[in-house]
Amino acid sequence: MRVTPEEEGQLLALALQYKVSVPKLLVDSALAGGAAAAASNASVRHEVIAQMFSTHRLLATIANNVNQMAKATNATGDVQAEMVATLRKVREVADRIDAFVDELSGAAS
Repeated sequence: MRVTPEEEGQLLALALQYKVSVPKLLVDSALAGGAAAAASNASVRHEVIAQMFSTHRLLATIANNVNQMAKATNATGDVQAEMVATLRKVREVADRIDAFVDELSGAAS
């Protein structure tokens, strides 16, 4: 496909703005119904990445807490008082992940 130097500059600027390659920008634009829709898809992707990163950090924190409580329980034989609250938080995070996946699945269909 041939484009003018001006068009190439515009494509490169848009691709840089949305952090995708020019071919990816063109495919997304064509399949999504235009540049505005492709830009919307790019911002949705960025939001998904931010949400997943936040959830990953939360899971790492919870895993560390569970590990510390498991070590204490193994050493003393006594279940830590914080165990119930921490396991409740695990369930909350799992529910958030499930809801997020359901939301993404609904958006994809």
